[in-house]
Amino acid sequence: MSEIPNTTAAAETRWLAETYQRNRPQLTVRAVLVGMMIGAVMCLSNLYVFFKTGWSMGVTITAAILAFAVFQAGTKALAVLGVKVRPLGALENNALSTVSSGAGFMTGGGNMAAFGALMMVTSVRPPQVPMIAWFGAIAALGVFTAIPIKRQLINSEGLPFPTGKATAETLRAIHNEAGGTAGEGSKQAGALGLAALFAAVLAWLRDAKAAWMPFNIPAQFGLPFTIGGRPALDWTLALKSEVVLLGAGALMSFRTAWSLLLGGLLTYGVLAPSLFGQGILHATGYKNIVGWTVWPGAAILVASGLTSFALDWKSVGRSFSGIAAIFARKEAGAAADPMDEVECPGWWFPAGFIVLGPIVIVLMTVLFHIPWWAGVIAVPLAVVMGFIAARVTGETDVTPTKALGPVTQLIFGVITPGNLSGNIMSANVTGGIGLHAADLLTTLKTGWLLGGNPRVQFYAQLFGVLAGAAVVVPAFNILIPDPSVLGTDAWPAPSCLIWAGVSKAFAGGIGSLDPLARVAMAAGLALGVALVLLERFAPRALRSYIPSPAGLGIAMVVPGSNAIAMFSGALIALVVNRANSTVGRRYVVPVASGLIAGESLMGVVIAMLIVAKVLTK
Repeated sequence: MSEIPNTTAAAETRWLAETYQRNRPQLTVRAVLVGMMIGAVMCLSNLYVFFKTGWSMGVTITAAILAFAVFQAGTKALAVLGVKVRPLGALENNALSTVSSGAGFMTGGGNMAAFGALMMVTSVRPPQVPMIAWFGAIAALGVFTAIPIKRQLINSEGLPFPTGKATAETLRAIHNEAGGTAGEGSKQAGALGLAALFAAVLAWLRDAKAAWMPFNIPAQFGLPFTIGGRPALDWTLALKSEVVLLGAGALMSFRTAWSLLLGGLLTYGVLAPSLFGQGILHATGYKNIVGWTVWPGAAILVASGLTSFALDWKSVGRSFSGIAAIFARKEAGAAADPMDEVECPGWWFPAGFIVLGPIVIVLMTVLFHIPWWAGVIAVPLAVVMGFIAARVTGETDVTPTKALGPVTQLIFGVITPGNLSGNIMSANVTGGIGLHAADLLTTLKTGWLLGGNPRVQFYAQLFGVLAGAAVVVPAFNILIPDPSVLGTDAWPAPSCLIWAGVSKAFAGGIGSLDPLARVAMAAGLALGVALVLLERFAPRALRSYIPSPAGLGIAMVVPGSNAIAMFSGALIALVVNRANSTVGRRYVVPVASGLIAGESLMGVVIAMLIVAKVLTK
């Protein structure tokens, strides 16, 4: 099936007549139920990975492969009993993956970064049910925010949304449509399953501690050298047995990975020993080191995010001009759009805003003591930023949470000074709405390429949001029963450290920091700006050699051992892809996703068994 022409109504009409799959099942009951279950699993997995690495992993491709495997196994099992079941098709899997994405990405967009940061700065855990309502309302408002801009960004302009396009190609391949390879879905599902089994067994042997366990694999192995007269392990430089880090590295760009390694070696092999030798750090170990390095690390991330955002001013302008074009078209009495019967009606967006906006404002006031008038400012501001985030995602495949969050924190630092919890959670509104608007539009791009029904996918995303909100808060409480573990070597939570640090700086000022830390922040700001400018304006041949500011910044707030492990995963993926591009294209993502899913889900199981006193800490 070919991609739809981008612009004219005639092209849309021709596409509707020739390729729109009216009678093919899409959002079926089984797609919703299985999508919610896979989404819940992916949410648990992403929660674990997020607090280990600071990244939320992509959901849709992994969910599509998992769904294919589940339905294939179920169909074969029922066939033995003489029961015929309709196979899962690409469009039904697309709807299912949309449900899964809505749930799995509940950890992103600043949700868990803000929640973890809130625990770190206040040590107060908000009630569970209101927090479920909070995350659900923000995410749902993001889904509605996507409605008025979908036709402009996807139908008219044809923005690439690279992850959406990659998911469409994966669905075609595993379902053997439009040139897909027969049996490819089974092979990818098998690779994912074997990797998950290996990772789960390894995690059990490492982390399941009890009197009846015969042995445990060490969590890390120290490197055979010293720095400043101390073992490398004192500076967090070690080899870890956490394959979730290998999987995460395999899914990131190699430039980000080598930048992460470079930043980790400089932070823990050079900077930290120097600070310790000068008496600025009074002890070694991750928590002591990161208490200082978080400031330049946060500065690099914030400065690079804001600079990239500023350089994309054309995207910002197009966001507003695109919305203006939508309303201008309506005022001009444009002819009926042939897509009207499958698109979401335009009035759904204001209706959703009217219903959900007050809920978010009330929760902001009750839970985080943000003045109601500040909430009235926050919600419309977040919706506008959601429009911007969606366009930037469509053009670059990166949702600019690291830029939009600090902008909101700066605004609320001015209008509600000293309110740490309000400063953090106001940025959560911006990040959550922006991420879920961008996430829905990414899956809508997949549907557009496959001939799916966008209104169906809107419903699917809302089902996913319900599942994700119901899972993510209880799962956080089980996985992190004691907030004091955040920011430790066991749970580095780098994004939480960044959000908490930025909030403290904007809400209370940076005057309490030692002078050298303030100098380091200034240097981090300058470096973040410089790296983005170099990447944008340097000759193309040199750009791959410029360190990634995201990699350098994150390296300063995760243990050095994490940087080594993630670089190793990226290096393995690079070698495989270069040795055999076909094998790499087919198996790197499934194997990496399997490693992440297997270890993270076993980690959740072990945490639950510790709560039940079957295992010990």
